[in-house]
Amino acid sequence: MDYRVIKEGDVFFLTGLNGDIVLGDDQGHGLYTKDTRFLSRMELFIDGEKPSLLTSAGDKSYVASFRLMKESKDEGAIEVLRERFIYDGVLYERCTLTNYFVTDSNIEFTMTFDADFQDMFLVRKYRTGEVGKMEGVQTGDQDMTLAYVGADNLRRLTRIAWDADGGQADETGTVSFPLSLKAKEQKVITFFISPLTEQQPAAEPLTYEEGLKKLEASYEAWYGNSSRVEADSVLFSGLYQRGLQDLRMLTTDVGFGDTTVAGLPWFAVPFGRDSLITALFMLPMNPQLAVGTLRTLAAYQGEKTDPWRDEQPGKIMHEIRYGELVTTNQSPFSPYYGTIDSTPLFLALIGEYYRWTGDLSLAKELKPNMLRALDYIDAALEAGSGFMAYKQEAEKGFPNQGWKDSANSIIHENGEYAESPIALSEVQGYVYQAKKSLVPVFAELGEPELARKLETEAEELRVRFEAAFWLEDEQCYAIALDKNLRQVRSVTSNPGHLLMSGLPEASRAKAQAERMLRTDMFNGYGIRTMSTNSTGYYPISYHNGSVWPHDNAMILLGLGKQGFKEEAGKVISGLLQASAHFEYQRLPELFCGHDAGLGHPVPYPTTCSPQAWAAGTSIVFLQAILGLYPNAAKKEIALSPFLPEGMDELKAERIAIGSGYLSVSVVREANGSTFKVEVLENTTGFALVG
Repeated sequence: MDYRVIKEGDVFFLTGLNGDIVLGDDQGHGLYTKDTRFLSRMELFIDGEKPSLLTSAGDKSYVASFRLMKESKDEGAIEVLRERFIYDGVLYERCTLTNYFVTDSNIEFTMTFDADFQDMFLVRKYRTGEVGKMEGVQTGDQDMTLAYVGADNLRRLTRIAWDADGGQADETGTVSFPLSLKAKEQKVITFFISPLTEQQPAAEPLTYEEGLKKLEASYEAWYGNSSRVEADSVLFSGLYQRGLQDLRMLTTDVGFGDTTVAGLPWFAVPFGRDSLITALFMLPMNPQLAVGTLRTLAAYQGEKTDPWRDEQPGKIMHEIRYGELVTTNQSPFSPYYGTIDSTPLFLALIGEYYRWTGDLSLAKELKPNMLRALDYIDAALEAGSGFMAYKQEAEKGFPNQGWKDSANSIIHENGEYAESPIALSEVQGYVYQAKKSLVPVFAELGEPELARKLETEAEELRVRFEAAFWLEDEQCYAIALDKNLRQVRSVTSNPGHLLMSGLPEASRAKAQAERMLRTDMFNGYGIRTMSTNSTGYYPISYHNGSVWPHDNAMILLGLGKQGFKEEAGKVISGLLQASAHFEYQRLPELFCGHDAGLGHPVPYPTTCSPQAWAAGTSIVFLQAILGLYPNAAKKEIALSPFLPEGMDELKAERIAIGSGYLSVSVVREANGSTFKVEVLENTTGFALVG
């Protein structure tokens, strides 16, 4: 990556590799919260010059460090170590200056700050709009405040304080420290930067050491409450730990419990689809994240018909923003509802949460939300001739509203873009899965008639789907039906999600699984979003030929559930090999679709990293490897492990299922093709089958 980013809560900080945000920056670097940039410049100077970068590190998701050097013609240098983290809404920036000259050195250490308080959409040049005005800089003995009054009449402030005496601050936002350092002497100056509104009191900063200790303790608690994994595969162990750490970083609470934001740097807010899929991935590791995610999305469930926001009663949101353009109704993201899949995924997650935990209390709590979501889906099915379809209503919304939401992602063989309403294949699978998975939930809630109705409706949808979507010549399902119910005959990854839903009949499920592993779809590192033979394929396309780890993970959930171990093993091995080529073994949002014969995956030019559902991919690896699929209604756990190539031993401990935990080890036997499975702990209350 050509940037460093850290995040805690709803505050994140994005800079260049030297730790600076430079004047006139056009990379979007800055300190952000509530979709507003509270710091648009932070530059470090020694004697008026920029020190050169020696190295920077961001291997810990929550801490970044930068080692800089100011050279001289004489033998020696002034070295600066910058270390930073965020805790309780405050950015801590510690600068340690060391004199490596053999004589005393008199230097001027300077930090220059500025804040433009721009809305995230303006920073990304995604929207334009009317904005407020700056109020200037107020300075004190050991602090300064930059202020802005928005078009929404909200006063936003950036308060910058420091712990060293002798700093001279001026109205340009510059604070200078004249320093005299003996040979090998160090001077430490810590800055405390707080993004605030006039309605939000500033947190009293701790010392750097106290703040970091509390932050690290929260990570240790996260690890302690998550499933533990040991494997003789360094790649797998590393990827799992990286995912665990990044998921903690991307967790936030907007008032309804912990959920994940979509990804950094541009999607640091709760989403419908992204947060739901991430929570689905995390069920084996931490099912409680599903609770916060579902409560958050239930709180913003659609209440009325509002074309401005693509809102409809019962619909689950796509994305929520908090910036100035949203609060002044210049943007519809307050929240925006232009997604076709969030609502069935919302219901499917409730069903899957019950399957894993046997906990009905959440379903009881969210029953009104579930019923409204089902009503919305049924109305959409009726309007879509029996399939759930989307059509953009909001002028500033999205033309395509599945997970492949770029304008060119649904394309016919002749090169024409499909016209809406568009019925996506995977969405019908999500609807099927939602209704099927809620059958035992409503039965337990004392609604047997509704349970039977859902069972019947799911089966009727399956029959309609099989008749309308199957491509006999390609031995897979079409990506979509257009407004005339014509098949969009692209061969894509979308129908791979159907395996997770359980919708396809057995022979077609097998054919679909095999189709995705042919060389036109599988590039050696993962399953492409589109076949190299399909119209529109381009390996550097965002959605038409690239490889998305989360897309592969959705497919893996189905491959594992359906027992396609060979195909699952190939996908896992490919993505593990790909992960070795990315910084800190962090799978990005996506990478290009070029063949693995190049010797390395080709990075996508602009990608979010870390990304929540990409971070959750390794947890899906664990579930697929173990063949682990609990069923609370039957008090059973399906367990059918295998080990992918390059792994001979795996131990997973404290997987939360039912009212307790499952711990299991898997060892490859001498013949190489069979596995010894040992259950180390089973306090779940469920019986093992498989």
